[in-house]
Amino acid sequence: MCGIVGVIGQGPVNQLIYDSLLLLQHRGQDAAGIATSHGHFFNMHKAHGLVRDVFRTRDMRALPGNSGLGQVRYPTAGSSASVDEAQPFYVNAPFGITFAHNGNLTNWRELREALFRHDRRHINTNSDSEVLLNVFAHELQQASNGVTLDPNAVFEAVSAVHRRARGGYAVVAHISSFGMVAFRDPHGIRPLCLGRRDAGQGVEWMVASESVALTGCGFTLVRDIAPGEAIVLTEDGAQPVSRQCSGEGMVQTPCMFEYVYFARPDSIMDGVSIYDARLHMGECLADRVARTFRLGDIDVVMPIPDSSRPAAMQLASHLNLSYREGFIKNRYIGRTFIMPGQATRKKSVQQKLSAIDLEFRGKNVLLVDDSIVRGTTSREIVDMARAAGAKKVFFASAAPPVRFPNVYGIDMPTQSELIANGRDTEQIAREIGADGLVYQDLDDLERTLKDLNPALVEFESSCFNGRYVTGDIDDAYLEQLSATRNGQAQGGMLAAAESDDA
Repeated sequence: MCGIVGVIGQGPVNQLIYDSLLLLQHRGQDAAGIATSHGHFFNMHKAHGLVRDVFRTRDMRALPGNSGLGQVRYPTAGSSASVDEAQPFYVNAPFGITFAHNGNLTNWRELREALFRHDRRHINTNSDSEVLLNVFAHELQQASNGVTLDPNAVFEAVSAVHRRARGGYAVVAHISSFGMVAFRDPHGIRPLCLGRRDAGQGVEWMVASESVALTGCGFTLVRDIAPGEAIVLTEDGAQPVSRQCSGEGMVQTPCMFEYVYFARPDSIMDGVSIYDARLHMGECLADRVARTFRLGDIDVVMPIPDSSRPAAMQLASHLNLSYREGFIKNRYIGRTFIMPGQATRKKSVQQKLSAIDLEFRGKNVLLVDDSIVRGTTSREIVDMARAAGAKKVFFASAAPPVRFPNVYGIDMPTQSELIANGRDTEQIAREIGADGLVYQDLDDLERTLKDLNPALVEFESSCFNGRYVTGDIDDAYLEQLSATRNGQAQGGMLAAAESDDA
């Protein structure tokens, strides 16, 4: 999962892109980068770390120009060890293109081989984003003959990308001396939206992964970019030109995990308020809790900060139970779900949360979290609650059991890592040390989002139901992905050991 942004401005955009990346920081904490256009030149700076650490005053001064794009990275495909895989990426032919991508290609290996053998394009990293950039660049060369570039040629290139690439992807590409193109995969798995604001010299345009990046920078959300659609923003700030590039018959299937966990609550995504969605998730979860537990056995409801807070508040209100904040979050620790390595995640949980003993002592507590993935965080939190004096600890997940790998941009690629794999609810409760466990029902979860936006009829819920909307995922693919991930993990541990020896 990553966060991307692109801006066509009427003045320098470096600070604007920086500010928007801060608002998207929750989508990726591994690396950050900005590329701007000034005259016929691109200027770029990217590095590992949080936005605030990557960019210094001297870096910002080296990013002149009235248009540009940026990304915060959370790696899935490829390795996070090299800054070469931080984005944006750049190719000089045709025309010169900078490129930022959110998502994951499921056929990137085949595409990379085709680029080597047939398209005669060289790939420098193991990043699927660089593969996607080169596919787009090749198709743009074909559509324009490398000479004449207009929106029609761009749309033809995006159509060809949709025919070749599979997976979930949202893209912002900046073409030198022309403008910006933003497009979304034909299923609409990964989010992307368009905003505008009136500046003194004219209209400015922004595309971003979430609407909070727009509104937080003074832009007005215009609309979501449709699945399969491409939008061209020219550098003169004229009205965007758009076209549906994926053909007909595609059904929008946005990622369910965006609503459950990843997106900020102050975002609106595909016509649904994330905050409102999580409130409704709490109501549905409350009904499940009422059917599973004796409410008289629950003294207090507590959220696991932060993303579960709306669901927990609504659950407590719906069941007329007391609501308390029992955990305090250290906001200077990264998300444990994103952190590599089980030992690192376990240590981080203890640094990330601290319990308020007074709220737990002598009480039966219902803890509410947005989801349970590996179970490491949940187990540590239950232990913390007991250590703080809780008599009983019940647990409720606002998401259904995560039983299958996600291959479209969320870092949970192997079933062996998932605590719900091969276990029923009672067994999972024992694994995390809870006195009882309730999961959200998938049908209820999907119905909640459909009620908020009836235009949404299907969702990418593969991590819950094992159905992959791109139709190209089988057991062999998942086994290969698991082997790749395990190899990377072993390589990382070996590197760490060698570093310690040194």
